[in-house]
Formats: sequence, C-alpha cells, structure tokens
Amino acid sequence: MKQENLEQCRSRLQKILEAHKPYYMDRSLEDLLPKSCKGSLLNKKITKWIKLVLLTIFILFGVKYYYEEMQGKNCVFSLPRPLRYALRPPESCDFCANIKSVPRLQNVSPKEFEKKFAYNAAPVIVTDATKNWTAVSLFNYWYFRDVYARAKQKQHIRECQFLPYKTGFFDIYEALDMPKDRVDLKPGEQPWYFGWSNCHAETAEEFRRHYGRPYFLPEGSENNAVDWFFIGTSGLGAQMHIDNVRLPSWQAQLAGSKRWLLVPPPECYLQCQRFDVVVQQGDIIVLDTNKWYHQTFVQPGVISLTIGAEYD
Repeated sequence: MKQENLEQCRSRLQKILEAHKPYYMDRSLEDLLPKSCKGSLLNKKITKWIKLVLLTIFILFGVKYYYEEMQGKNCVFSLPRPLRYALRPPESCDFCANIKSVPRLQNVSPKEFEKKFAYNAAPVIVTDATKNWTAVSLFNYWYFRDVYARAKQKQHIRECQFLPYKTGFFDIYEALDMPKDRVDLKPGEQPWYFGWSNCHAETAEEFRRHYGRPYFLPEGSENNAVDWFFIGTSGLGAQMHIDNVRLPSWQAQLAGSKRWLLVPPPECYLQCQRFDVVVQQGDIIVLDTNKWYHQTFVQPGVISLTIGAEYD
C-alpha cells in the first residue's frame, strides 16, 4: 500500500479525535497514525536529521577552510590553492627558455632596465637601490608594533590582508604582540614569519617617508597603491607557490637575507632552468611572481625584513 500524504493523515486523525475524544484522550499522535502514515513521519524525521548532519559538516568544513586557507585574505570566495593551480592556464615558455642566470646589477638606468628586464618576467637583482632609504636603519619589529599601536588607538582601522604562514597568528596585531624572547628567537622559542599588506592611509604615509619608488623602474611606471611587508626569523619563509596578482613586482631586502628558489611552471620544466639565489640586505629582487613558482627561506642571523609592491 502506498504511503498516504501526511496532511491527509492528519486530517483523518482530527476527525477520529473529534468523534472519539474519551477513548483517544491519552493517546499520542504517533500511536494514532495508521501504519501507512507512520512511514511518512519517519521519513520526514530521517530527512531532517540528514539535513542537520550535512549542515554541521558544511559549517565545520567552512571553519576549517577559513583558518587554513582564507585567513588573512579579503576575498569573498577563493578556490583552494591546489585547485587554483590545477585550473591555471598553461604558460608560454618563451618567458624563461633563454634565461641562464639571475644577473646582479647596479647603476642601471630606467631605460636600460625597461628594455632588458622590466616586462619580460626575467628575475634580476639590483644591489644599489636602497642606499638612500632611511627604512633600512629604522624599520624593525618594534617600529611596526609602535606604529600600529598608535594607529589603532586613534581610530578604528579596517583589516588589511594578513599572511600568517605557519605561525598561527590571527592578524597583524596578534603578530606584533609577541614577547621579546620569541621576537629574538631565544633558545626554546619557536621561529616566526608573517606578511601583511599596508592598506591604512595613515600608516602608509608614515612608512613611505622612509623609502621610495626604486630608481631603476621605467619612468612611466607606477607602484601599486598597496605595499607588502614580510618579516621573520630563520627557519621559516614562504612555501612554494605562485601568485595571483596583475603585475610584476619588486621586493627590497631591508634587513637580514633571504634565499629564493625560483622554479618554472610544470609545462616548462624541459625548456627552462630553476634558480637558487640569495638576496642580501640592500638588494632588490624583481620578477613576475605570476609566472615563476617561488619559495623563500630566511637565512640565519638578523631578522629578515622585506618590503615590496607591484609596478605597471
């Protein structure tokens, strides 16, 4: 016998109850249901529990994904990194096929740099572009802590993008609230490394008083409105990845040193070389991080501090 519609069952029961109130006074609705209707109620309960379980799993997955993948990003939705890489369109290997080394330059004119390096995605290091920057001697962990503490007291400032890497920090304010022993990586303390974008008008104005647009960039080019900072101790760095930004970029090593591993995309493995270079204090590395997979390793010694931006 086919299961009856639940509403029809309820209607039938109502009529029975009205006609036989004394007899059915103490009976529950489930007891009164015909067998053909009990299946409808049971199926509805099972469906409700299945939906609740699925919703719980979805929420737990969303929370896990937020903390592991989306933390520090301002995107409404972003594909997981493995899926982004899998769906990435293949590159033409012309950008790396003829590159045999990463040159180190100085006293290079904007015209020469534009002609040979600015827009061909080739990695290059310029060694003399930060000489007049007061940021080299001024910027450090404690400087950033004080600047952001003052800015936060004056007004409510919106969150910028934050990259915790493997430190577990939630935002820039937590990262800038470490005890001195951990900042200095005393014995027994955990290494740390994080990055953030500077989207605050007030802090941007303060920071940019101490560095400028690299002298070698083409005269018609402009920096992106947002700068990036990366700071941390030896033992950590950025994992192997490729960026999803619009333009090539430069990154200045203001303190310490960092080793860069540059790898062509998989489709170019047979045509292009991989490179392993160390960027020293005062150097600026320039490359297209949309094309080159890259991984960084902070070298032993002084805390590494770098600043960078895209340019058009």
